[in-house]
Amino acid sequence: MSTPATASAVRHDGETVRRLYRTMALIRQFETTASRLMASGKLPGSVHLSIGQEGVAAGICDALEPDDFITSTHRGHGHCIAKGGGMEPMMAELFGRSGGYCGGRSGSMHIADPKLGILGANAIVGAGIPIAVGGAFSARARGTTQVAVAFFGEGAVAEGAFHESMNIAALWKLPVIFVCENNGYAELSPVSVHLSAQDVVDFAAPYRMAGVQVDGNDVLAVRATAEEAVARARAGEGPTLIECRTYRWHGHFEGDPQRYREKSEVAAWREKDPLVRLMAEVSDDSALAADLEAATAEARELVDAAVRWAEADAHPETSAILADVYRDPTGFEAADVATERAR
Repeated sequence: MSTPATASAVRHDGETVRRLYRTMALIRQFETTASRLMASGKLPGSVHLSIGQEGVAAGICDALEPDDFITSTHRGHGHCIAKGGGMEPMMAELFGRSGGYCGGRSGSMHIADPKLGILGANAIVGAGIPIAVGGAFSARARGTTQVAVAFFGEGAVAEGAFHESMNIAALWKLPVIFVCENNGYAELSPVSVHLSAQDVVDFAAPYRMAGVQVDGNDVLAVRATAEEAVARARAGEGPTLIECRTYRWHGHFEGDPQRYREKSEVAAWREKDPLVRLMAEVSDDSALAADLEAATAEARELVDAAVRWAEADAHPETSAILADVYRDPTGFEAADVATERAR
């Protein structure tokens, strides 16, 4: 396991700092708004938020090119935004409207946009990991320099898909980066009761791949770690496992009473807010600090506009329920829609 860089040891130009902060501010605003909308009953289904973990999504995706791939989890808004996902189609998907990324049929946990390299968020724990490996294999087979990133939580580390993916990626030296967001809890269970190794990065050694543990709330350190892993992947030197230690401020789902953790623990982690931390890093540069303050207001305007756009959008037609499900729905679609209507 290599020693990660820390923000104090990593120097970035002002534009990189502005870009990272803007991304985190947009994620924070999107999810804070989603929480409010869910509490008011305006959103159908459920949402799982990553408020407090913005440094991971922003830092990792900032090191990627537009045509690189990512796969995400049920807690994936931040990953999709950091990879370039649009505010309007993302918000419309949460509202279940036809202008959403999946036509309003998938909800929060399945947002995808292959044109942006977003191969899909996924409600199944660990399911995105082998998909990312497939993306990396595809890049290798096509002779491109693309890399793939698999985001997952520490709860996915006990899944067979994680170990099978790590093994084949290391064996074939595929250009894939495994990014574990270790927020300490798999749903309602602390890591101490569901994982034999408390440090996920320890799983890199058995598969003979590079492994780095980094403070996930330190976006500059995450960015520097990702840059090294991406360079290693593009050079044909194989995969990297990055464990980002972080914390989700909200429960596993909106409405979760959170009886499994102490309020003092949540409060202590809120003191490690990745946005506040980056702001503090540039406090001696008044012009840069002012730009970061302005980014928060810009994020609020963008998200508010997306909410208005989504609320004005139409609900999907019932006839669209089977769209993209079957390769050739001819002669099948009408009968199935009629069956659904009769229920």
